[in-house]
Amino acid sequence: MQIHPPPRYRERRSRTVSGATVWTRTIGPADDAPVLPDGCMDLLWLGGRLVVAGPDTRGYPTTAPPGTRIAGIRFFPGTAPALLGVPARELLDRRADLDQLWRPARVRALAGIVAASADPMAGLDRIAGRIAAETDPADPVLGAVVRRLSEGSAVAAVAESLGLGERRLHRMSLSAFGYGPKTLARVLRLQRALALARVGIPLAETAFRAGYADQAHLARDVRELAGTSPARLIARDRPAQVSGA
Repeated sequence: MQIHPPPRYRERRSRTVSGATVWTRTIGPADDAPVLPDGCMDLLWLGGRLVVAGPDTRGYPTTAPPGTRIAGIRFFPGTAPALLGVPARELLDRRADLDQLWRPARVRALAGIVAASADPMAGLDRIAGRIAAETDPADPVLGAVVRRLSEGSAVAAVAESLGLGERRLHRMSLSAFGYGPKTLARVLRLQRALALARVGIPLAETAFRAGYADQAHLARDVRELAGTSPARLIARDRPAQVSGA
């Protein structure tokens, strides 16, 4: 989940789970930064509870009151369902307490580790590593799907290059990402565009380099996925950009 802009936020790479990022954020006054889709799922520490943030198809406003501190671990796209044992499509556009998905006793033990940690980021990283050690990793082909779609490859070309039919790729994507590969490609294209615009690339050039037909196409996609215009989103994004929930 990508957050714009970043009030009192910090992040680092996970020390226990490949490709994951641990982060913490404190909600500031008048913080209307939207949560944007990015193809990822997070495990959050929120109010003493472990909460799973499923994949998003649209941006939505932050609803936590000012002063709320949230910590999380953001998993690389497609990897969280293998760790959690829940298909991503079941958590699409949802937030669910972990004890709704797992045995409450197991969740209480994990929550106790986070609660006892001086830094919730470290606690989340520790329990994520424990979970990863107890589960089989995600199918490595999913990482290849993400990389190729992130580069702008067409869905049909990705399916062919990986020896998958488009129908099989679609089924795999629903389970791993929560939506089909075309939606994932659209989400990743938005993230490419934002990364370019954040470093000062003009929007017309950003649209071309990210794979949009033109700047108007970029503007429509941002409006539909983020609920605002590219200019407002980038203005709110400066001087820095981070992720969160």
